[in-house]
Amino acid sequence: MAASASPLRSSVRMCNGFNGFNGMASQRRCCRGTLRAHRKCEPQSRRHVHLTASRHAAAVLSGTEMARQLHREIQRDVEELVAQGNMRPHLGVILVGDDPASRTYVKTKTRTAGILGISSDTVVRPGTVSQKELLGLIDQMNRDWRVSGLLVQLPLPAHINERAVCNAIAPEKDVDGFHIVNIGKLCLDQRSMVPATPAAVWEIIKRAGIETAGRNVVVAGRSKNVGMPIAMLLHTDRNHERPGGDATVTIAHRCTPRERLKELTGLADIVIAAAGIPGLITADMVKDGAAVIDVGINRVRDPKTGKLRLIGDVDFDGVKEKAAIITPVPGGVGPMTVAMLMKNTVTAARNALTH
Repeated sequence: MAASASPLRSSVRMCNGFNGFNGMASQRRCCRGTLRAHRKCEPQSRRHVHLTASRHAAAVLSGTEMARQLHREIQRDVEELVAQGNMRPHLGVILVGDDPASRTYVKTKTRTAGILGISSDTVVRPGTVSQKELLGLIDQMNRDWRVSGLLVQLPLPAHINERAVCNAIAPEKDVDGFHIVNIGKLCLDQRSMVPATPAAVWEIIKRAGIETAGRNVVVAGRSKNVGMPIAMLLHTDRNHERPGGDATVTIAHRCTPRERLKELTGLADIVIAAAGIPGLITADMVKDGAAVIDVGINRVRDPKTGKLRLIGDVDFDGVKEKAAIITPVPGGVGPMTVAMLMKNTVTAARNALTH
């Protein structure tokens, strides 16, 4: 069994046990050395997980628990906005078609919004809706001052151009962070709406105290909504307008030979699996003491029960015996993704006050 750890306790426990340090003297030497190496680019107030060889099963970072912490922060922000006489943040959702997974995702998002004090409404259109009609609906909601944040649930039917739809949403209301302006600002280290899943990965890394400056990171997956933004967040300068991770990042994808991927992940301090391939990252591909963050969401049929179950891109049971920390699926990046979407909605509401 992997060691279960709350997100706040895990970074303390890592220095005391999961890295194989013997006693406090070793811990102090490690921390002093890290601070000397990075003192020019790293605030000394931050706590860090030092990723080195571990003889213990990985600490499992609970995205569910981190999301609860973030929910409390968001609730306070919403209450503060309303107490100041401002309109309650409102999330507008457009759902096209009757895909069961999309309906479930939308229900989760709007239910979470309600719990956090964010109002919401969902506009449903049939899968036969024309692109022109959908773009007209988006324009109407863009101009509605009551709507703080707006998203169109993806995927869309094949006859609708997803890029045209994403670019039709006003950038300041684009809580999914898919508009070309927000993606462009992200690549230029400027403040913008960051896509919720990449933002969730970055938030997990920061809250867990995982050091990124100068570390080797492999991102398996190059999608424009997940893999690419994660890589941008991790490799860019932490001293810029939108602070990054100062890591050395390699992006792997479907054209990367498996043996080459294994070479790259074997050198990585942090492995982020976001390829949508069940069990892509196995224990023999991960070095001892690495941090492994599983973004994959794959529904596979259990050979024993015949029922569908959710698994990630990482062979959890195998990798947890070598990694220092690991995120589970479910209960890892998923809950934090919804939480970051809520945070983007509050950010959109705040930004509207200055427009």
